[in-house]
Amino acid sequence: MDTILSSDGTSIAYRRRGEGPPVVLVGGALSTAETEEPLARLLASRFEVVTYDRRGRGASGDAARYAVAREIDDLAALAAVTGGRPAVFGVGAGGALALEAQAAGLPADRLAVYEPTYTPGPAGLLFKADCTARLHRLLSAGDRGGAVELFLTVTGVPAGTVARMRRAPLWRTLESVAHTLAYDDALLGDGSVPSGRFASVTARTLVVCGGFSSATARSSTRLLAQALPRGRHRTLTGQTRELAPQAIAPVLAEFFGRDAYARQAS
Repeated sequence: MDTILSSDGTSIAYRRRGEGPPVVLVGGALSTAETEEPLARLLASRFEVVTYDRRGRGASGDAARYAVAREIDDLAALAAVTGGRPAVFGVGAGGALALEAQAAGLPADRLAVYEPTYTPGPAGLLFKADCTARLHRLLSAGDRGGAVELFLTVTGVPAGTVARMRRAPLWRTLESVAHTLAYDDALLGDGSVPSGRFASVTARTLVVCGGFSSATARSSTRLLAQALPRGRHRTLTGQTRELAPQAIAPVLAEFFGRDAYARQAS
């Protein structure tokens, strides 16, 4: 992987593959550049695809204190690497990061996000506050495994599956990035859709959810699309929170490919 320094001096590791208009993939909770590789390979025949380890993960560095603004700077540094105005696709909290970055001025004409995990409404805000408090208690106590289990449980992974995962070699990898769950939590704020801030998102934005995802995810993505000046909503039949790369790749190729080469040539 190559590296670039973010504005605060943190080293961010990234990988590029393919040729064409640039696309940056932003991973969600517990993911790394490796997680995004299956989708990157599918898109690389039409685009130059950039995957990266968000700060605190994989081969990237970190800072002593986290701030959402620093992750926005990381994404801006990667956009500069592409030499243009990349399209950006983010999953979960990675989608929230993409939106926050564009609202803050990230040069991008098209965004796509899959189920940013906002929880609007009174019950949703209480749920988010409780999860935030529990997460910080676990991390403060050094219980990385407990933090990972909390995340998996609240996102719908059955208890039996979590128990099996704890016995698998993958669990140690998940624990190694458990502290970044607090970063994703910070990106989502109090759980409400930040409509006022997102009024500044100028990019055409495709907000996607799975047809088999929870009712909360489906309703919150529709609310998000309505809050974006140039937002549109799409439901992918048969998909759940665990998005299949083969299902989203053609959607992104169509959405990001429109006029992309013309913009690049101009």
